[in-house]
Amino acid sequence: MSPLRRERKCQTMPITASRLTLLAALLPAMTGFVVQTAPAWAAAAQVRAQAPGFYRMMLGDFEITALLDGTHPFPAAAVLTTAKAGASGGRLNLFEHDPDEAKALLAASDLTAPTEGSINAFLVNTGSKLILIDSGAGTLYGACCGHLIENLRASGYRPEQIDEVLLTHLHADHVGGIAPSGIAAFPNAVIRSSKLDADYWLNDANEKAAQDFLRPMFEGDKASLKPYIAAGRYMPFEGEQEIVPGIRAVPLPGHTPGHTSYAVESRGQKLLVWGDVVHVAAIQFPNPSVTVKYDSDEDQAETDRKRIFSDAAKAGYWIGAAHISFPGLGHVGVRSGAFIWLPGDYTTRMSVDPVTGQPK
Repeated sequence: MSPLRRERKCQTMPITASRLTLLAALLPAMTGFVVQTAPAWAAAAQVRAQAPGFYRMMLGDFEITALLDGTHPFPAAAVLTTAKAGASGGRLNLFEHDPDEAKALLAASDLTAPTEGSINAFLVNTGSKLILIDSGAGTLYGACCGHLIENLRASGYRPEQIDEVLLTHLHADHVGGIAPSGIAAFPNAVIRSSKLDADYWLNDANEKAAQDFLRPMFEGDKASLKPYIAAGRYMPFEGEQEIVPGIRAVPLPGHTPGHTSYAVESRGQKLLVWGDVVHVAAIQFPNPSVTVKYDSDEDQAETDRKRIFSDAAKAGYWIGAAHISFPGLGHVGVRSGAFIWLPGDYTTRMSVDPVTGQPK
C-alpha cells in the first residue's frame, strides 16, 4: 500500500467503542499534563497612582496647559449655604435646611458628600511669555496636594521658566504653591494679584477680626508672599486691565474682596480662567444661588456666578475652572432651563489652523 493510501486510510478510520473508552481514560491525564505545563505568571503589583496631571489644548496661537495640584475631599455638607436667611440674617447651611435638594442634586451626578475636589491651575504659553494662573496649595493642604511643580515638570516646563504668576485670589489653595514651606518655587517670576485682595489678606487687623475658620488663610498668604515681597517681585494691580498682551484681569468680587478672573484671548478664541466661581459643580450649576461660607460677600458671589454662567452660555467661550474635575476645561451650557457644565472634548491635536485659529 502506498504512503498516500495509508494516510487516507488513517484519516477515515472509524472511531469504535473501544477507542472511545481509551480516549475517555486518557483525557484526565492529558488535561492534567496541559495545565501543569502552561506558564504561570506572577501577579503584577498595583500602581495605585494617577498619570501625571497635565492636559493641553490650543487657544488660537496660545498653548494652554491645565495642571493638577491634587484632589481632596471637599466638605460640601459643612460649607455650602442656601439663599435662605436665618434668624441672624445670614445664609443657612444647605445640607441642614435643604438636605433633600442637596442629596438629590449630588445623586443626579452619582455623587455623595464629601465630593472629590480638584485643585487646578492653568499655564499659558503665549509664544513670548509663560504665565501661570494660580499655583495650587503647596504644603498648606497636606499630602493630598502640592503636586503642581512635579506636574509642571512632567508637562515639559521648569519652574524657573515662569515669567509671571497671576493669582485669582489669595486663598490657600491658590497662593500656597508659589512658596511651599516659605521657599520661592518660581525664582524668576513676578507674582500678581488684585490690590484689594492684598490689602485685605495682608492686614493684621483684618486677621484679628476674621472668623476662626478664615484665620489660617491670612498666615498662609503672608508666608507664601514673603519671599517675593522681599525680592520686590510682588506687584498687585488695580481694577480691570491687560496684564500681558492677550491676558486681561477682570474683577469678580464676592468670593474674596479682590477675586479676579483672567480672560485669555488669541485669534478670536477666548478662555476665562474664573477662579472660584464654582466649588461643587453638581449643585451650583443647577442651583447657582448656592454659595460657600468662605465667600466674603455671598450675595455678590451669587450675582457674579449667575452673570458669568449666562454670559458664558450665550457667548460660548472656554472656561478654566479651579475646582471642577481635572482638567477643568469646558463650556457652560443650558439644558431644560438649567445651567450645565460641558467638559471639553479630549484632543491630541496640538497644531492650529492659521485661518480659523482652531486646533487641527
